[in-house]
Amino acid sequence: MHASPAPTVLSLLIPAVGGQGGGVLSEWIVDAALLDGFPTHGTSIPGVAQRTGSTTYYVELYTERGAEEPAFSLYPVPGALDVLVAPEFMEVGRMIELGFVSPSRTTVIASTHRLLSIHEKIATGRAIYPQEALQRAAQAASHRLIAFDALVLARQHGTEANAVLLGALAGSGVVPISEAAFRKAVEAKGVAVQSNLAGFDLGLTLAHGVDAAGRAAAGAPSLDTPLARGAPAAALPADIRSVIEQMPTSIRELVVHAIPKLIDYQDVGYARRYLELLEPFVPREGATAARLGMGQAVARYLALWMTYEDAVRVADLKTRASRFERIRASQRQDAELVVTDFLKPDLDEIWGVLPDRLVRPFARWAERRWPHGRPTLGQHVRITTVSGFLRVWLLARLKRWRPISYRAREEHAQIARWLEAVRTCAARDEALGAEVARAAQLVKGYGDVRRRMTALHETLLAGVRRAAAIEERHGAGYAVSTALAARLRALVLAGPDGEARVPATISAALDGLEAGDAAGAAERLTRHV
Repeated sequence: MHASPAPTVLSLLIPAVGGQGGGVLSEWIVDAALLDGFPTHGTSIPGVAQRTGSTTYYVELYTERGAEEPAFSLYPVPGALDVLVAPEFMEVGRMIELGFVSPSRTTVIASTHRLLSIHEKIATGRAIYPQEALQRAAQAASHRLIAFDALVLARQHGTEANAVLLGALAGSGVVPISEAAFRKAVEAKGVAVQSNLAGFDLGLTLAHGVDAAGRAAAGAPSLDTPLARGAPAAALPADIRSVIEQMPTSIRELVVHAIPKLIDYQDVGYARRYLELLEPFVPREGATAARLGMGQAVARYLALWMTYEDAVRVADLKTRASRFERIRASQRQDAELVVTDFLKPDLDEIWGVLPDRLVRPFARWAERRWPHGRPTLGQHVRITTVSGFLRVWLLARLKRWRPISYRAREEHAQIARWLEAVRTCAARDEALGAEVARAAQLVKGYGDVRRRMTALHETLLAGVRRAAAIEERHGAGYAVSTALAARLRALVLAGPDGEARVPATISAALDGLEAGDAAGAAERLTRHV
């Protein structure tokens, strides 16, 4: 009995999320193989990946140049895949789950960045699948793993992630296609040729510097280059830098990233205002864990709250030159650039950007008229026309008047109530203050969702402060109010079913305290946190 000959058909799968250039990557590979004389066939299978759609691209390549074309398959076979090229890391996990990746055969070339699924996004709390688990699964399931953050590298070098992955494929040696053929295919496509070739060369260098275990060789570019979030501390104004340098390390790391976002959102004065609000909650080195946790929570959630997304912010981002440059880079050079933005603001978002004194009476009337949701105004704005661009651009120019807008006055009044609650609760008990600080995690979303979450946040603050006042009167510590704050936050983060249980949970805790059963109430709440 003779051993089966080595397969002469090489199979390659690209599971790409919508907008990642998976189709272009597949075409580059097919074109390069044909230019190099290899019989090749490529197909695509539309699907849904819960991240704006997914298309699986499948390529089969006959490894003998000039041979007669064999009968190619239209679909990959589980366990018989030679190469997986994934422009997003969760797609590696999906292909492992479907059985396509084999530890005896499959080379996995993947970008480690993530696009969150719908299930990860809709959760009120943190529901992101752990990156470490994906990494372990990819290493265990593949014959060889080449993984790096192609998106970060592409942004740093002014190119696209799919071009970097193409270079990594060429440099990996798992396909017989020459580097020259890959370059010719990129040139023939005619789409952002120079930047795509730069990305190809970057990926090629990375793959050449990776050993069989996926480790970077000495002198090779790092595969773990972090995304630079915000400006370095040295680039900040001197007075702001001086304040940040005096903070504990764990809080300083948060603030260094927050300040550039606040400056970009409004101006330097706005960043200074953030530091003023944060200052009373910044502990000194050597503070208790509860005090430090409170400072970290205020630093994080205050920055997020102060950079809430309003219509002005959306307009600002949509009219930036970098956006149009990014879109142009993804098109053919001779194609006309046409961009249509689909906007659906509700009434609160529309008059939220207007002066508070002018629209407050109308806003109060709207709250009474539509207590469960405001009417929306759908618009299709072709922003690549003069009139469309001016509409959005003029809206972005309202940025300088944002501080006197109705939305700003409302948001900052809510922030003030939250900070006051943190301050008074921390004066009673540091652990209680830390839990109240973390409650700001609930304030998120847009439109009706944000209104609902803000109302839940206010309900939490009121309930916890009432519980703390009862405990203070009885002089029995603050175990119940601390556990109540944690329990209510957990309920809201669990979703709509948990939200519905918030009033009953508050009533049960208050009734227990009034009845003198503080120990029992605390035990019941703590058990479910």
